[in-house]
Amino acid sequence: MDVYWLEQSEADIPPENDWLSASEVACLRAMRIPKRRADWRLGRWTAKRGLSLHLNLPSEAQSLASIEIRPAASGAPEAFIAGVPAAASISISHCNSNAFCAIAPLGTALGCDLELVEPRSDLFVSDYFTAEEQALVARVTAAKRPWLVTLLWSAKESALKALHEGLRRDTRSVIVRLADSIIPSENAVARNGNRSLSRDRSIWLPLEVHSTGGEIFHGWWRQSGNRLRTVVSAPASALPTMLQTLQ
Repeated sequence: MDVYWLEQSEADIPPENDWLSASEVACLRAMRIPKRRADWRLGRWTAKRGLSLHLNLPSEAQSLASIEIRPAASGAPEAFIAGVPAAASISISHCNSNAFCAIAPLGTALGCDLELVEPRSDLFVSDYFTAEEQALVARVTAAKRPWLVTLLWSAKESALKALHEGLRRDTRSVIVRLADSIIPSENAVARNGNRSLSRDRSIWLPLEVHSTGGEIFHGWWRQSGNRLRTVVSAPASALPTMLQTLQ
C-alpha cells in the first residue's frame, strides 16, 4: 500500500480564492480569526493540490474548485470531486505557515502531523505521555530531548487522527514505539552512549503506534531543519512518496 504526501507554504497559495468552491468560500468568510482563516486556507490548498497531482487532474483554478474538502461527522477531512467522494483518504496538518497532506487509497485509516521541534516542559511529558514513553524520554540526553518529545507527540497526533478521534481522546491511550536503532535499549545506551541518534533524519524512518483499543498503526517519520513530519496508516504502507509539483 502506498502513501503520498505534499507540503506547501503560504507563499505557494494564489492570492485569489477562485480555486475554492462556493461553499468553501462561504466557510472562509464566516471565519473571524485571521490565523484560523490562514491555516484553513493553507490546509485546503495543500490538500487540493495534492489530490490533483495524485489523481492526475488539471491544476488550474476551475479544476481545483471542483475538489471539496469537507469535514466528516468526526471532524476528519474527506475529499469530494464534483460532489462525488474521491477515491482517496486524506489527512491534513499545518504548522508555522506550512501545511502537510497525506493521501492513501480510500478506506485507509490515515493520519499525518507536522510539528516544529522545540522544547516542551516536564509537565507536558507527564501529562500527555505514557510511563513507557516517559522512560524513553529519560534515556536521551538533554540536547536530544526536544526532538524525541516532538516526535512522540507528532506520532500520537497522527494516530489520533487515524482513529478519527483527535485530541478529544486521551493521548495516553496511544503508545508510540520506535526501533532500537533509533532509540537504543538501556543496555545499548550503557555500552555505546547515544551514537545511534545521529542517524540521518532527512529520510523516512519507521515507527509504530499501539492503541489501547487494540489498533496498531505502522508509520514513518522524517525531519528537515526544525520541521518534523509523521504519517501513520492501517494497513501499513511503503515509504511515503512525495508528490512532485512544477516550480
